[in-house]
Amino acid sequence: MAEGSAPTPTETPIVAIVGPTAAGKTSLSLELAERLGGEVVNTDAMQLYRGMDIGTAKLPPAERRGIPHHLLDRLEVSEPATVAEFQGWAREVIASLRADGRAPVLVGGSALYTRAVLDRFDFPGTDPALRAKWEAELDARGAAPLHALLAERDPEAAARIQPDNGRRVVRALEVIELTGRPFSATLPRQEYVEPATVQVGVRIDRALLEQRIEARVAEMFAAGLVEEVERLLDEGLADGRTASRAIGYQQVMTHLAGELSLAEAQERTVIATRQFARRQMAWWKDDPRITWVEHDAPDRVEQALSSIVSEVRSTMGA
Repeated sequence: MAEGSAPTPTETPIVAIVGPTAAGKTSLSLELAERLGGEVVNTDAMQLYRGMDIGTAKLPPAERRGIPHHLLDRLEVSEPATVAEFQGWAREVIASLRADGRAPVLVGGSALYTRAVLDRFDFPGTDPALRAKWEAELDARGAAPLHALLAERDPEAAARIQPDNGRRVVRALEVIELTGRPFSATLPRQEYVEPATVQVGVRIDRALLEQRIEARVAEMFAAGLVEEVERLLDEGLADGRTASRAIGYQQVMTHLAGELSLAEAQERTVIATRQFARRQMAWWKDDPRITWVEHDAPDRVEQALSSIVSEVRSTMGA
């Protein structure tokens, strides 16, 4: 960025905060948005939903420090969310912010959503007949056998998709049959769409992270997660193809159906969240573009800002 002049849209950085859930991404995103004069862009699939507040750790408006937050509360729980649609929404918001010289600061737990926005990621087409075929197979056989089939045809894709995520398994099998290529070949390449892009990762010791996850889940249940799920069930949560799979909500729905005690639902939420955190790190561990900062480093904001300035200067050839 030129000294003494406002940044142009191409100079205005796009900053993405990545790392496992409960590591402290939210607080860092606020600090960076304040320092950069930017705004926050949500990249958590479940925070797109109105009413899903407690179980997604959605930051209350009063705690956002007056910083505008984008792509929150956009959908009803009965509506599906797709990566392709989200990519379009997020890139539109990012372009608008940069045109005004305001840095977009992306933060959220959905690694695929973040990568789909930042990196070159072209979505393969769809075939209604093939989709219907695999959805019928899902209904007849269940998610686990189809996931096993996916593991045979595309081990890399199977490793990235939860065995119980029937919707994504079906999509992967559809794409494989439609294109004749592995589904993993359609996943994002490590190539930024916009050069002035910086990823800052929050690193935290695994044992401490697991303690923080357990504490966060306990806080969610104490804050009224069960009541939140009960209310959302009246709004169609159980029928939502995306929202119904959210960690915490899924376990509470099972409890409300009489299949788990409350304590069991809470413990299963902790286990599922820890597993999710490990999958998040699997997305990012091999990305050399990320600048990692310790979650409790006193100068973590300065470290992040230094990385951002360095990357933008490099992009501009300075």
